[in-house]
Amino acid sequence: MKKILLLLFFFLSFLQFTYARHITGGEIYHEYLGPGVNPNTSQYRITLRIFRDFHSTGAQIDATANIGIFDKANNNSVVGSPFLVNLDHIDIIEQSGIIPCIVNAPNVKYEVGYYFFIVTLSDNQAGYWISYQRCCRVDGISNLTPPAVNIGATYLGSIAGTSTIGTGHNSSPKFFLRDTALVCHNRNFTLDFSAADVDGDQLTYELCEAFEGNLYPQTVITNPLPPPYSWVPYGTGYSFVTPLGPGVTINQNTGIISGVAPSVAGSYVIAVCVNEWRNGQIINSHRKDFILEVADCDFVSAELPLAAIFCDDLSVAFQNLAPSPLIYSWNWDFGVTTILGDTSNLPTPTYNYADTGTYLIKLIVNKGDPCSDSATMQLGLYPNFVPDFTSVGICVNKPVFFTDASTATYGILNSWRWNFGEPTLINDTSILQNPVYTYPTIGDKNVQLISSSTKGCTDTITKIITILDKPPINFSFRDTLICSVDTLRIPVSGIGNFTWTPNYNILLANTNNPIVFPKITTWYKVELDFNGCKNTDSVIVRVADSVILSLPNDTTICRSDGIQLNPTTNGLQYSWSPTTGLNNPTINNPIATPLSTTTYQLTSFLGKCSLKDSINIRVVPYPVVNAGPNVTICFGTSSQLNANIVGSSFLWQPQSSLNNPNLLNPIATPLLSTNYILRVNDTLGCPKPSYDTVSVTVRPKLNVFAGRDTSIIVNQPLQLNASGGVTFLWSPPLGLNNIFIYNPIALLNGNQDSVRYKVVVADSAGCKDSANLLVHIFRTGPQIFVPSGFTPNGDGRNDVLKPIAVGMERIEYFKIFNRWGQLVFSTTINGQGWDGNINGKAQTSNTFVWMAKAVDYTGKPYFDKGTVTLIR
Repeated sequence: MKKILLLLFFFLSFLQFTYARHITGGEIYHEYLGPGVNPNTSQYRITLRIFRDFHSTGAQIDATANIGIFDKANNNSVVGSPFLVNLDHIDIIEQSGIIPCIVNAPNVKYEVGYYFFIVTLSDNQAGYWISYQRCCRVDGISNLTPPAVNIGATYLGSIAGTSTIGTGHNSSPKFFLRDTALVCHNRNFTLDFSAADVDGDQLTYELCEAFEGNLYPQTVITNPLPPPYSWVPYGTGYSFVTPLGPGVTINQNTGIISGVAPSVAGSYVIAVCVNEWRNGQIINSHRKDFILEVADCDFVSAELPLAAIFCDDLSVAFQNLAPSPLIYSWNWDFGVTTILGDTSNLPTPTYNYADTGTYLIKLIVNKGDPCSDSATMQLGLYPNFVPDFTSVGICVNKPVFFTDASTATYGILNSWRWNFGEPTLINDTSILQNPVYTYPTIGDKNVQLISSSTKGCTDTITKIITILDKPPINFSFRDTLICSVDTLRIPVSGIGNFTWTPNYNILLANTNNPIVFPKITTWYKVELDFNGCKNTDSVIVRVADSVILSLPNDTTICRSDGIQLNPTTNGLQYSWSPTTGLNNPTINNPIATPLSTTTYQLTSFLGKCSLKDSINIRVVPYPVVNAGPNVTICFGTSSQLNANIVGSSFLWQPQSSLNNPNLLNPIATPLLSTNYILRVNDTLGCPKPSYDTVSVTVRPKLNVFAGRDTSIIVNQPLQLNASGGVTFLWSPPLGLNNIFIYNPIALLNGNQDSVRYKVVVADSAGCKDSANLLVHIFRTGPQIFVPSGFTPNGDGRNDVLKPIAVGMERIEYFKIFNRWGQLVFSTTINGQGWDGNINGKAQTSNTFVWMAKAVDYTGKPYFDKGTVTLIR
C-alpha cells in the first residue's frame, strides 16, 4: 500500500469579532520591482496572503485590508501609510480523493485571499516593517494560557536595509502552499514548510514568536501600530520554540517540521521564520503565522526518513516514525546484502553493523493486511564525527579568532555554520572554517558551530566564551615582604605582551615572570597589551632590613590539652623544633600538644634573613578522679558511693539525694535512676578540673497485688491469686496448700472468724514488696446476706444497699423493685449496690423488694428474696 503522509494546518487571523474562527492564518511578503523614479528609491510589490477555512459559517474574507509600513530606524510611518488595499482574488486549495485506512479523517479545504499593492520607498540603512493587524484569535487555543480569549493577531513583513544588503536588492522568500494535510494526535508527522527565494539567497528556518494584537475590542484595525509587539501568552510546557512541546522541531536547513504531535487534539499556534543568508550573514527574515489543527484521528503508517546519516558509532537504533496502536507487526531488513540474518520483528530494534558504508533499510508494518504499509531509508554509516573549535581573543571591540577543530574519520569537513552568540544582533554569523569576529558588547557568549562532512555527517557544539572590556591580569600575590638582601620573582598570568615599571632593580621586565631586588618598598606596575586591548595592575614589594620575632611568655597546660602558639613576626617562612606534639611545624601558629614539659624553638625566615626565639610549655597532669562502680538498687533503698581522687577539692552533683555531699563515700537514695558527677580540682598547676560519673540505676517499684478482700463459708476452697513479681511467700500458712506459689488454695475449718493473708513478692533482681487480703469465714451454708434497711444520707455508713454473697461461685442477678413493680437497680457483681437514687433523683423513705439468684461453689443454684426499707 502506498504510504500516506497526512498533515493538517489551520491558520488564524481575524476579520470580524463575531465570526473570528473562519480565518486560519496569514503572511506578508514583498518583491523588488526595480528602482523608483527618484534617485535612491526602490519600488516593491507588497502581498498580504490570508487563509480562510472553506467550511466556516463565519464572515467571508474582507473586501479591503489596512496595511502599515514603518521605518525600522525610528518606527515612523512612511508617506501614505496605512495603505487601504482591495482584495484581488481568492484561490481554493483542498485535499482531494478518498483517504483509505484512516480513522476519523477530517475534510480539509481553504480559501486563500490575496491583497496586492505597489509602493516606492527610499533606500535606507535600517529597512522597513510591514504590518497588518486584526482582533481576536480563536478561543481555546491549546498551547496558550487558559482562557486565551480575545487575543489579537499581527502579521509582520520585513524589508532589508542597506546596512545588511549593501548596494544590492532583495525580495522575500515565498512559502510553498502545502496546507491541505492532516496531523493525528500523538502520532509522528512530517510537514514540509520550505520556501523559495528568487535572489538565490541561502535559506534557514526556525520557529519564532507569534505576535498578539492587543487591540480588543476593535475588530478591523484601520491604523496598524509599529513594532515591538507582545508575544501570544504561551501556556506551561510551550513556547515559541516549542509550540507543540519538546517533541517537535524544525530542520533549520530544509524547513521540515517533524516529531510527535501533542497527545491532546486541538488548535496550536505556530510561527515559522525563514532567514536569508548572503555572503555568510543574515540579511533579512520572513515569517508566517498559522494554527496547526491536531485531529483526533489515527492510521497505519510505516515512516522512515528518506535518507539518514549516522555518525556516532556502528550500533544503530531504529523506530517507526509513525507508531500507532493499529500496528501489530513489524518486519525490518537492515540492508546487509551479504547475510540473511539482518532482520528483526521488534518495534524498536537495534542493529550492530560490522562495517561502515551505505545500507538500504526497509520496514513493513502489518504485513499482508489490507492496510499494511512500508517504507525504505538510505542509511549512511560513518562513525567518529566530532565537532569542536578553539578561540583566541577575549576583548570587546577587538577581533576574536575562531579555529575549527572538528574531526571526521570518514569523508572531509566541507561546511561550517557559526553563530557567535551576540544576542542583540542577527548578523553575528559566518560560514567560514576559521572566522574572525569582533564583539560589540561584553559578557558570556554562547558560541555555536555546526560542522558537516562530505559524507553528510552534521553535528553541533556550543561553548561559552567570556568577552571582557580588558584582558585579565592574575597575580599569585599582590602584597609581599622580602629582606633587603633578597631577590623575588613576580609570576603573573595573562595573554598578551607585558611591560613593567619602574625600571628599578628589575630583570626580565617584558615578561610575565620578572625578577626584582629592591632595597626599599616599591610598587611595581604591569601593563598587559593583547592586540591593542590593554589592562594595568600592580603589586607592592615591601622591604625589611631584618626579621622581627617575639614569642609569648612561658606557660603551663594540662596534659593532653593543646595550646596555639602565636608569635609576633614579619617572617614569611617558619620552622619549629622539636616537631613532637605540633600539628604543623612549618606554619606561624601551630597547635602544640606535648605530653611532657617541652621548650619549642621557632626560626622565622624572611628570604635569606632569619631570627630565633623559644617558649617553654610546662605540662601538668589532670587531677585523678574515680567516682566508683555503677550500681543498681531497688526502689526506696539506698547505696553507698565509693569514690577516690588525687586532688585538693571535690564536688558532687546533684546533691539532693545524697546524705552528705562533702564525703567521698556518701549514701545515695535516689527515687529515679541518677548519674552522679564528681568534679575534682587540684593545686598542682593544671587549671582545669577532672570529672567522672557513677550511675545509680533504680529498679521500678513493684506493683504487688494479693487480691480483693472476700468472704467464704467453712470448708469452701478459696483460690488465691497474687501478681507483681517472680517469687512469692504467703503468711500465715494457715489452710494454704503451698506458701511459695502465686496461686495457692486456702481451705479453712471455721475455727477463726477471719484470716488476713500477706504475700511477699520479689522480682528477678531480688527487690521485694508485699500486699495482703482479708478473708471472712461464715459458719453457715452458702447464702446471700442483704440488710433489712439502709440510710443513703452521705455519712459514709450504710449508704448503699448491696448483697454479700458467701459460698457463692457467682451471682446471676440481684434486683431491686419499687412498690409499683418498677425495676430500679440490677447487678451481677458481688458487693455492688444501690445508692437510693432513680435516674439521679433521690427516693423518699419507702419499702422496696429485692430478689437474688446465684450458684454456690458446689454448682448448686440458690434463690432468695425479701424487702428492705430506705430510711431518710
